[in-house]
Amino acid sequence: MFGPRKSIEQLSQRDSGHSLAKTLSWPHLIALGVGAIVGTGIYTLTGVGAERAGPAVILAFAIAGAVCACAALAYAEMATMIPAAGSAYTFSYAAMGETIAWIVGWSLILEYSLACSTVAVGWSGYLVGWIESAGIHLPHMLLVGPHGGGLVNLPAVLVALAVMGMLIAGTRESATLNIVLVIIKLVALSIFVVMALPAFQGGNLDPFMPYGFASTEIEGQKRGVMAAAAIVFFAFYGFDAVATSAEEAKNPGRDLTIGIVGSMVVCTVIYMAVAIAAIGALPFQQLANSPEPLALVLRQLGQPVAAHLIAFAAVLALPSVILVMMYGQSRVFFVMARDGLLPRSLAKISPRTGAPTRITLMTGISIAIVAGIFRLDEIAELANAGTLIAFISVGACLMILRRRAPDMPRLFKCPKPFLVGTLTILGCAYLLLSLPESTLLRFGAWNAIGLLVYFLYGRSRSEAGRETAAA
Repeated sequence: MFGPRKSIEQLSQRDSGHSLAKTLSWPHLIALGVGAIVGTGIYTLTGVGAERAGPAVILAFAIAGAVCACAALAYAEMATMIPAAGSAYTFSYAAMGETIAWIVGWSLILEYSLACSTVAVGWSGYLVGWIESAGIHLPHMLLVGPHGGGLVNLPAVLVALAVMGMLIAGTRESATLNIVLVIIKLVALSIFVVMALPAFQGGNLDPFMPYGFASTEIEGQKRGVMAAAAIVFFAFYGFDAVATSAEEAKNPGRDLTIGIVGSMVVCTVIYMAVAIAAIGALPFQQLANSPEPLALVLRQLGQPVAAHLIAFAAVLALPSVILVMMYGQSRVFFVMARDGLLPRSLAKISPRTGAPTRITLMTGISIAIVAGIFRLDEIAELANAGTLIAFISVGACLMILRRRAPDMPRLFKCPKPFLVGTLTILGCAYLLLSLPESTLLRFGAWNAIGLLVYFLYGRSRSEAGRETAAA
C-alpha cells in the first residue's frame, strides 16, 4: 500500500562510489547535537516565545523539551539499529514503505533548509545589533527582506554561503570547527546566567500565564503556552542531525547513543537556566519579539560590555547551528538521490573529502535565498511542521519494528518503547495542531508538491521499486 520497503540489510549495503567516509567519533557527535540545539532557539526565539506565552515561556520550553526527550529516545534506538544516513527518512523506508519515507524525507528537506535560514536571519539580527551598538549604522535595505521594507537580508545570505563553503571543505574539518564554536556558545550562555540571575524578581513572573495554557487566537495571533511551545520547539531538535550522521560514525552503537542522549541532557539544563534568568530579570513585554533578547537583558541591567560580548559570542557561535542543519539536509538529500528518488547524479561523493559536494552546493544556495527574503518567525514555524512529522514517523517506526523484528539486535534499547512511541506521536501531533493555520496550509502545499514530484519522477526511478519489480 505504501510502496516497497527496504530491509535493514539493504540499507546497510552501499557501493563504494556512493558511500560516506567514517570520520566522526562521539565528541564530534555531541558537539553536532549541542551545536544544532543550542542556537537560535535560546538566543533569539526566547523573545518570540515570551510574546506568545508571557513568563510561561519557561513552561513552554519544558513541554517542548519533554516531547523531544521522548523523540530522542526513539531516535537513539533507531539510529543504532539502522546506522545509515538519512535519519527519519531511512527509518520510515524500513518500517513503513517508500511513499511514507518520501513524505518524511520531503518534510526533512523543509525542516533543515528552513532551520538553516531561520538561524541565518537570527544571526543577522545579532550581528546588526552588535555593529550598531558600536555606533555604526548600515543601510536598512540590505538588512531585511521585502517584508520589512528592505531589499535583501545580506548578512543572512553571506553567512549561509560561508557555511556552505566550510562543509564543501570536508565533514571532519567542519565538525572539528563546530566543537570550538560550541565551547564559545556554552561559555557565553553561562556568563549570561551568572550575570542575570542576581537580578531575578518574582514580580516579573506575575501573571505567569497571561494568555492561558491552550493555543488560542488572540488579536489575530496564536497565543498561550502551547502556541509558544510550538515555536520554541525549534530550539530542541538538533539531535535529529546527529542521527543523519550515522553512516559517518566510527562506532555507531556507542557514538550515536552518547551523541543523541548526551546532547539532549546538556541542552535541556542550559535552556531552563537561561529562560528563568531572562524572564526573571526583565518583564516579558520588554523581551517580546526582540531580535537579541539576551543582549537586551544585559543592557537593561546596566551591563553594556557584557551585552556586547554576549552578542559577539552569538555572532561567532550561531553559524555552528547553520553548519549542523545544512549538514543534515545535505545528507537527507544525498540518501534520497542514492535511492533513486531524486537524480542519482546528485549523490556523487567527492574523492578528496568523502562528502557530497553537489548536494551541499545546491543546499547552501537555496538556504541563502530563503534567508535573504523571509521573516524569522514564519520560517521557524514552517520548519517546525516538517520536524514534527519526522518525529511522529520515528515514534511509529520504533513501535512497528519492535513488533515486526523483536529479536533484532539493538545496541541501545529505548525503555518502555510503546509508551515512549505513543507519547512522541501524541505530543508532536498536539504541537503540530498548535501552529498557525497559515503555517499548516503552507506545509500542506509543500507536501502536495512533494507527492507530485514523487509520483511523476521518483516512484518510477526508485531503486527499491525496480528491485521489487525484478523479483
